[in-house]
Amino acid sequence: MDLNADLAEGFGRWELGDDALLLRTVTSANVACGFHAGDPRVMRRACGLAVENGVAIGAHVGYRDLAGFGRRFLDVDPAELTDEVIYQIGALAGIARVSGAEVGYVKPHGALYNAIGGNASQAAAVVEAVRQYDPGLAVLGQTGSAWLTAAEEAGLAVFHEAFADRAYLPDGSLASRREPGAVLHDPELIAQRCVRLAHGEPIEAVDGSWITVRADSVCVHGDNSRAVEIARAVRARLLDAGVRLAAFLPAGGEAISDARTPLR
Repeated sequence: MDLNADLAEGFGRWELGDDALLLRTVTSANVACGFHAGDPRVMRRACGLAVENGVAIGAHVGYRDLAGFGRRFLDVDPAELTDEVIYQIGALAGIARVSGAEVGYVKPHGALYNAIGGNASQAAAVVEAVRQYDPGLAVLGQTGSAWLTAAEEAGLAVFHEAFADRAYLPDGSLASRREPGAVLHDPELIAQRCVRLAHGEPIEAVDGSWITVRADSVCVHGDNSRAVEIARAVRARLLDAGVRLAAFLPAGGEAISDARTPLR
């Protein structure tokens, strides 16, 4: 199982999350590309730490919305969206390269992630951006989304993710952040749920029903106030359950084992 986190989401003097500690815990890093968060210095620091810890790097692309942290839907023209996603991937790819790594996959952020779950035109625009930039890049997203369907049809490598710290609706979609309880904060409860996800077992939805969510990777949001504590609890519980932790796209071409970096 891969354990990923959204990182490099500070900007200028505004700091968010503890990238250094998270990058000693996760196996893949979704690095913000400057549109919803992140700036060149923050991005380069995250990429350097990812290299030090053997963590795979992905482009966390979003709407051009720093003020709204990329969590507001923008009705962007598809052609413009394609260009903006290419711009973001290219920006991160340059920083990753001088840090001694390469970008291996693309994962949309926030409102863009939600929009391309069902908005076919925007999903196609993001797929086209990845295809034009480098069809060898993989994509990470939610099972059943228009985004992953379009990506698979375009011949891109597709990986499915579940969210460690988000509540699910009975249909398998995420509960809106506007609703109470949409974001989970109890590390032990979250860790137990991640073990079920890793074993392909059902998890509880907000209405008490049980749903099965396909997961090649589990995401911990870096902006959660208990992100490091949650990530450590998830990692420890998965290892205790006999789950091997490895990036779905290993850095350097070799599997990243759960023993690669001791936690301190």
